[in-house]
This record gives sequence, C-alpha cells and structure tokens, in this order.
Amino acid sequence: MPDRHYNEDEVAAIFRAAAEGSESRTLPGGRADGLTLHDLQDIAREVGISPTAVSRAAQSLDRPRSAAVPQTFLGLPIAVEGTVALDRNLTDTEWELLVVQLREVFRARGTVRAQGSMREWSNGNLHALLEPTPTGYQLRLGTFKGNARASTAIGTLMLGMSAVVGFVVASHGTIADAAPAIASLGTIGAVFLANGVLRLPSWARLRRRQIDDVAAQLTRTMQDPT
Repeated sequence: MPDRHYNEDEVAAIFRAAAEGSESRTLPGGRADGLTLHDLQDIAREVGISPTAVSRAAQSLDRPRSAAVPQTFLGLPIAVEGTVALDRNLTDTEWELLVVQLREVFRARGTVRAQGSMREWSNGNLHALLEPTPTGYQLRLGTFKGNARASTAIGTLMLGMSAVVGFVVASHGTIADAAPAIASLGTIGAVFLANGVLRLPSWARLRRRQIDDVAAQLTRTMQDPT
C-alpha cells in the first residue's frame, strides 16, 4: 500500500472498524501531516489490536463505493441503490448470513438464485446481486418504487375528474346533488396521489438506511481476520 497519510477522522474510523466494538482505548494523537499505515499498525500493536485488522480496515476505507445516478419522478427519488466493492468472493457461509440479514432488515423472505460465481437475492423490486469485477467482486443493493408512477397517474386522473364533474354540475346549478360524488372522486384521487408522491421521501430514507446497514455489516464481516 502506498505511503498514504490518514487524517484524524480516518484514523478514528480505521480503529473503530479494526477493534470491532472492543473496549475503547486511548490512542496516541496524530501528527499534523497524518499517520501512515505503518504508523497505525505500530499503534495497534501497542494497544492490543491486530495489525492485520487495521490493514483491512484501511483498505476498506480506500475502497471505492460507486454512486449510482439517482432515479427520480417529479423530482422525488423512486430508486435507492448502493454498491460495495469487495476484494474477494463471499464464502457459502458468508453469503448465507448475508441472506439472513437481508430477510431480517427488509422483512421479506425473497428468492435466492445462483449462476456460476454470481448470486442473487430478490424480492419484487428489491435485489442484492453478488457479481465478479475485474478487481474482485461487488455487491449491488437496490430497490425501485414501482407503483409510484401508476399511483400518481391514477390520483391525478381522479382529481381531474372531480374538478370536471364539479364544473359541469355547477354550470347547471345542481352542485349540491353531486357533492358526494365529487368529494368521493377527490378523496380517492388524493389518496392515490399521496401514496404515489408524498410517501416517496420517507420511503427513500428508510431504504437508504437499510441498504447502508447491510453494506456496513458486510464490510465488517469481510474485515474479520478470522
């Protein structure tokens, strides 16, 4: 690994990952120009942390996570994705534990498929794909709010119909008789519109948090020297 210098925040992140929840220890302060991997491993030996774990944590910090182009509808997110680069394939046990976590996090049994070294877990528009890359492997996690466009279109149509009916009836002076129908159309339209648009931000935040949790757990698993 090149003589990369890690700043204080990076050093803290590396030792948190390397210690894997062990009792916190007081670490020597960093230099103004940062610390190299060799420096971090020397410190790790002094405080009883595996230098190998520190090396893997540092590699994970430098490992890129690709950012997918966000998919939006009316300016709101309708898809959430994340990719974790891995330097090796998952073992059968690691994959099975990942599937268990996916089922727990997303509360869905899902379907497992395999083709060669590629593996997949999917549940509707939700998926986790383990794929080879030129430098190792990657796990692609993603989901898509498939009913957002349909719900929005139906809601807009129903609201439009209620407005048209209201205008036509009002022009004949009998709007009181048609008020229940107009209100019903408007209510149904509002419900569909809310389901299609207003819930998207909270849905996207939840899915982002879930995907990040799965990715973080996988990174910790891959850093485990055992």
